[in-house]
Amino acid sequence: MKRRNFIKKASITGVGFAVGSVLVNCEEKYKKKLEESSVANATDGNGKGSIPLVVATWHVIDATAKAMEILQAGGSSLDAVEQGCMVEEADEKGQSVGKGGLPDREGNVTLDACIMDKNGNCGSVVYLQNITHAVSVARKVMEETPHVMLAGKGAEQFAIEQGFQPENLLTETSKEAWEKWKVESEYKPIINIENHDTIGMLAIDINGDISGACTTSGLAYKMAGRVGDSPIIGSGLFVDNEIGGCVATGLGEEVVKTVGSFLVVELMRQGKSPQEACKEAIRRIVNKPNSNYKNFQVGYIAVNKQGETGSYSIHQWFSMTKFQDGVNEQIQSDYFNKA
Repeated sequence: MKRRNFIKKASITGVGFAVGSVLVNCEEKYKKKLEESSVANATDGNGKGSIPLVVATWHVIDATAKAMEILQAGGSSLDAVEQGCMVEEADEKGQSVGKGGLPDREGNVTLDACIMDKNGNCGSVVYLQNITHAVSVARKVMEETPHVMLAGKGAEQFAIEQGFQPENLLTETSKEAWEKWKVESEYKPIINIENHDTIGMLAIDINGDISGACTTSGLAYKMAGRVGDSPIIGSGLFVDNEIGGCVATGLGEEVVKTVGSFLVVELMRQGKSPQEACKEAIRRIVNKPNSNYKNFQVGYIAVNKQGETGSYSIHQWFSMTKFQDGVNEQIQSDYFNKA
């Protein structure tokens, strides 16, 4: 099921190798590392443990395929998640990420993204305009500045200085959708109006190192200046290379209130499986006093150091794409609200 359609339903319920002998040696080294790094199968909800591994929110098999291509060439998990997310950012048909994203109420496409590496380094951009690959700008923030987060015009100026080319992100299709919305626009976060989503991705490379990334155009027709959970380290994304990683999707305000991705990783630190940790994080949201969880969606996916995976959401039809053991597949998530 497409990501946007799911949200509507929820409201109701390389580094290249050289040629010749160098290539042969590298391939042999990779195969040896792969054999050494594989772990015994585990019975953990959605996951059997082996690496390399890529997981992502929603049905994004092209993105996970690109990430696995990087990993199978011996690339890092950081390169894998960046390039995997870039596939979705460049897809104009996907109206929740990158170019072609649905705009805010003023008609501006604004992007949020973050990235985090095996060492806990991270970078983020919020309210970025006119630059398609927000995840790559976030990486530049991490690697080229002393900061973690850049916002708005400052983030855009930095991106241009780093060589990114500005372009209009509002496609005709998204513009038409915005014009239609304005006819009966409601300036409050009603889920069947404010459709939203993101792509979050986690990868484990052949060295066993974990990285993650998250990128989105945020809530459709949001208030100008609104920022959700996706670029917030600890909320939309968190990675601890000793334990595992988590990314979130859905209504970002609710994820921020529980620092959801950090919570999932900490629960794994305490001994819970990725599946158990995601389930507990959702429970924290729905059990809050006066929670109106029936009117919004949140979903988590997670991996641990052993290559086990998990996913859980409030409502049905959230899914995870997983590329592991040569299989690139969409997996429907278990969910809380079965009433």
